[in-house]
Amino acid sequence: MSAAHDIRRNPDITNLLEEHIRAGDFPSAVYLIGEKERIVFTDSLGHSAVEPYRVTNKLDTIYDLASLTKPLVTGLLCARRIELGELTLDSSVAHYLPEFDRTDKSMITVRELLTHSAGLPAWRPLYLLAEDEPERAAGAIASLDLEYKPGTRVVYSDLGFIALGMLLTRMTGHSLVDMARNEIFEPLALQQTFFNPEEALQTGIAACETGNAYERDMIEQSGAGAYENSRQRLIWGEVHDGNAYFLGGAAGHAGLFSSAPDTFMLAQQFLPDSSKLLTPQTCMLFRTNMTPELEESRSLAWQLAETSESTAGLDLPRDSFGHNGFTGTSLWIDPEQHRVFILLTNRTHARQLPFANINGVRRRFNSLAVAALNGS
Repeated sequence: MSAAHDIRRNPDITNLLEEHIRAGDFPSAVYLIGEKERIVFTDSLGHSAVEPYRVTNKLDTIYDLASLTKPLVTGLLCARRIELGELTLDSSVAHYLPEFDRTDKSMITVRELLTHSAGLPAWRPLYLLAEDEPERAAGAIASLDLEYKPGTRVVYSDLGFIALGMLLTRMTGHSLVDMARNEIFEPLALQQTFFNPEEALQTGIAACETGNAYERDMIEQSGAGAYENSRQRLIWGEVHDGNAYFLGGAAGHAGLFSSAPDTFMLAQQFLPDSSKLLTPQTCMLFRTNMTPELEESRSLAWQLAETSESTAGLDLPRDSFGHNGFTGTSLWIDPEQHRVFILLTNRTHARQLPFANINGVRRRFNSLAVAALNGS
């Protein structure tokens, strides 16, 4: 880790993000750009909460990382099991989740769940389908009709990673929270990374949406009916995603909270020269395209930069891998140059629907970050 005086803000990136804060796209942002285990550029901007009162943002503000949970926890835990020989990419999901032992789903593999190519729908309100009984969630997913033949398309699916989280729990006998803490957070000495933050930490966390209007709108549009237990309060310090909240705040697809410095430590675990949790051979799985000829280039739990319209932008190498989070987060990793690009915002806070589409900001951020590193 670099000495504090070596770390600096990048004026071009800071100006870009300040411009979007002024435009109301998000109230806060933290960025961190690192190279070879060293933080090079970082800054915090805006206010992590503006309702019911303003909280000035800090470099160590904790964000709801949303779908970054997929690679940073679920993908990493799966990779560890694969490395240990306890799990194989082509294992049948039904072997671990008997609910999937159905005519249309018995052949779905772990690889297909990890690459969003299993045929499952993108999203469904499990709290409605399972009638507010979390133990019925696996069956609710397995009972859904497939939208395409497994292995023939890539359609991003929360449900596939929720199933992976359940698979890990079933095969180990341990909760996702316990596995993440014992195998990832504690070995890396992460102090600001967890599921279900303690209430006392709230003011150090970036706030999210008031109520869950976005999901309520999706439910109404789907014709699934209203959800009586929908949260109406300010979602601040608890997971934004409704299915993750229903499943106890920790699920295979969402629920992880972390700061930019801790996220940087997590990112190191996917790089062969710095990972403390995986072998270099296993780390190759994160830059290997497992879905050639399909809509997206997907590796183990990550999207590859060669995917058309990815948020990597045009200046990251094509085998860079990354992920976005619905709350406004993103992480991209360049394995060749050993570079990490972290952008955390809370675009779901203090804003009327629709939320801002910030994919253009993510791409511009990555391009400016590459230019900054190349010039530094």
